Amino acid sequence: MKSVIRVDVPQQSYDIAIAANSLDDLGVWMSRLKLGKRVLVVSNPAIVKKYGERAIAALKLVGYDVASCTLPAGERYKTLKSIEKLYDAALQHHLERSSTIVALGGGVIGDMAGFAAATWLRGINVVQVPTSLLAMVDSSVGGKTGVNHPKGKNLIGAFHQPCFVLIDPSVLKTLPPREFRAGMAEVIKYGIIWNTELFEKLENASRLDQRRYMDEELLDIILTHSCQAKADVVSKDEKEAGLRAILNYGHTIGHAVESLTNYKLLKHGEAVAIGMVAAGQIAVQLRMWKPADAQRQDALIQKAGLPTQLPSGLDIEAILDTLQTDKKVKDGKVRFVLPTQIGAVTVTDQVPANVIRQVLRQMQDS
Repeated sequence: MKSVIRVDVPQQSYDIAIAANSLDDLGVWMSRLKLGKRVLVVSNPAIVKKYGERAIAALKLVGYDVASCTLPAGERYKTLKSIEKLYDAALQHHLERSSTIVALGGGVIGDMAGFAAATWLRGINVVQVPTSLLAMVDSSVGGKTGVNHPKGKNLIGAFHQPCFVLIDPSVLKTLPPREFRAGMAEVIKYGIIWNTELFEKLENASRLDQRRYMDEELLDIILTHSCQAKADVVSKDEKEAGLRAILNYGHTIGHAVESLTNYKLLKHGEAVAIGMVAAGQIAVQLRMWKPADAQRQDALIQKAGLPTQLPSGLDIEAILDTLQTDKKVKDGKVRFVLPTQIGAVTVTDQVPANVIRQVLRQMQDS
C-alpha cells in the first residue's frame, strides 16, 4: 500500500503520503522538504509510549535536532491552557521560523499542534503524522487548526496548512476498536457528500466496526478515497468560503452534542454519526432526500458500530440553543449540510426550528 495525493491550495501545496510501515522513514520524507533542523514532536502519553521513540529516532537519523512535548489525551484538554504548554516547549527549544512542529497523534493533537504552529512566531512549519483513522482521513488534511472554548467546539483557531502529511496504516493495528469506529463516521461522511463509489464499497463490506475484520484492499480504498475527497474539496475552497462547508456534514448537531456532554461521553466520530442521522432525517422531513437513502446511510452507521440516537438525558432545547454558537451561523441563522442523494449534499439555512426539534425527539434514547 503506497500512494501520494497532492493538495493544491494557495497558502501552501503539499503531499499526503500513504505508505505502510513508513513511520521509520519520517526523517527521510521530511528531509526532502528542506526544512530547518529544529523539530518539536507533539504527542500524547499513549502515542509516545507506542511510537514516540521510533518517530524521534527516524528524525535524528537524518540530522534533525529533536525535542518533544507531551500533552494530555482527550477533547476536553484541547484548550488554550494546553497551547501555552506547547508555546513553553517551543521557547525552551528555541524554535525558529524555519523550525517544524510534528503532530504525532490523533485529531486533538493535530489540531493543537497545528494551531501552535500557526501562531508561534506568526507561523512555522507543521507536519502531520496521524495515528488514528479519524485523523488520517479527515483532521490531518486541510489546514484547519484550533482549540475549544468552554461555550463551543473549535471556536478559536486558524487555517494553517501542513507542509506534509505522512499516513502509516500499520499503526492502526494498535488503535482501540472504539477509536477505529469513530474514524469510520468520517469515512461514511465522504461517501454521502462526495463519493458514491466509496459508499457502495462500504455497503458491500462484511464488517466495518473493527480494523482486524477489514482486509488491506478495503483499508486502502478507505484511506485513499477519503483523503482524495478531502483534497478535492480543500483545493477548490481552502478557507471555507463555499464548497468546503459540505465537509461539516453531521457536525452541526454533532458539535452541539459534544459540547453539551463536556466532550466526555462521546468520541468526535460518534457525535458526527448522531449528527448525520439527524441531518438525514431533517432532509427527509423537508422532502430533499429519499427515505430509502436515509435508511441506507443509517444502516451503514450501525454496521460501523456507531450510535444513531441521542444520549439519554440530553435536553433538546439546550441543543437548539447551542446551535446558535456554531461557527457556521450566518446572520443569526444556522446553516445545515443536508443530503440530496448518495454522493451529493447542499448547504441551507432554511431549516425550521420545529423540524429540528421533531427529528431530535424521534432520536431520543428511550
